[in-house]
Order: sequence, then structure tokens, then C-alpha cells
Amino acid sequence: MKKIMFTTAIVMIAFSFQANAQETTSKAETKIGVRGGLSFSNLYTKDVDDKNMLTGLTAGIFIEAPISNNVAFQPEFNFTMKGAELQYNNVFAQGKTKFGLSYLEVPVLIKANILPILNVHFGPYFAYLVDARITNEDPNGNINFEQTYNEDDFNRLDYGLSGGVGLDFGPLGVGARYNYGLRTIGKEQTLGGVTYTFPDGKNSNFNLYMTLKF
Repeated sequence: MKKIMFTTAIVMIAFSFQANAQETTSKAETKIGVRGGLSFSNLYTKDVDDKNMLTGLTAGIFIEAPISNNVAFQPEFNFTMKGAELQYNNVFAQGKTKFGLSYLEVPVLIKANILPILNVHFGPYFAYLVDARITNEDPNGNINFEQTYNEDDFNRLDYGLSGGVGLDFGPLGVGARYNYGLRTIGKEQTLGGVTYTFPDGKNSNFNLYMTLKF
């Protein structure tokens, strides 16, 4: 009899927890949001560093779908500028050359609230190259050379890992995120019997952004 009562109590407690979790999840609504900010990018071969960093823009939309009270599934669709910048100063000339790559990017993230306003998020990202170009600027910021590359000379599909932190203040939020590319952006090509990859780097990208949820 005691075993039956104990088992019944356990089942009732389990159902109570399940009902409470379902009620909590149902109260949390799926939200749509927009995001925008600055993108700081570089290309790396072996080790990531902060040299030759290119500043650009990132913007997009996202969906925040609650899984539980403190965890949500957050897919995004973003436009992000990546690449690298090289500054030069020699006896012949001075200025900077920008190698710009523009991507349509889809991060697939899990967002976890560790405090009421503080969250962490992580997951893979997938990106598709839509533009590749190189520009040269003089010391005054005037563009004296610009060339668009054929995107087919690059690996159009890029992928990697994303992770970051965010602060939510009601519908408004701010965040910081790092995207670590896992695929070389250049394709293997053969010229004069020599096989090479240009560029032979992978994307390294840091974002500072703001969000607005509806």
C-alpha cells in the first residue's frame, strides 16, 4: 500500500511539474525582431588576430521562439559585411586596401537567459556570398581604385560557429557576438601547373548590435 501511495505521489508531482512547465512556456510568446550594428572582420589562416580589421555593417531579422522559461530557439536572417583591411605606408605610396565580402547569413542559435536581463547565445551559422570587391583609398579617404570580383571564384557557401552575450531591456536589447568561420573562402585554382588558393583565409567576425522585438 505504501508503495502504491508513494508511486502515486511521484506521478502527481511529475504531472504537476510538467503542467507548470507547459503553462510557463505558453505564457512566453514567440516574437519577431530586427537587429543592426557594426561588423569588425578579418581573415585568418591558423590563428585569429586583430590585425587588418575591416569595419562594416550588419543588419537583419530574427525570430525568438521559447523552448522553456529561460531558453529560446532563435534563427536569424542577416546581411553582414566581412573581409579584411590592409594599410600601407612606403616610399611609393600610402593608404589602405579593403577586401570586402558581403554575405546573406543564417545563424541558428539557442538563447539562454542566465539572469533576467542577461543572456548567452550559441550555435552554427551558414552564409552565402553575394558580393566580393577590393577598393583602395588614399590617406584622405578618397577611393582611387575599385574592382568587383566574380563570386564564382570563391566558395559561395561559408559556415562556422557563433557565440555571444546580450542584454534585454523589454523590447530593446544590445549584444556582442563572435562568428568563427570554418571554411576557406577562396577556391583552389591552377595556374601554370601550380595549384593555389586565394584568398586562403577564413572569416573571423565580431558584431556589436542593437535589437528591437515586436
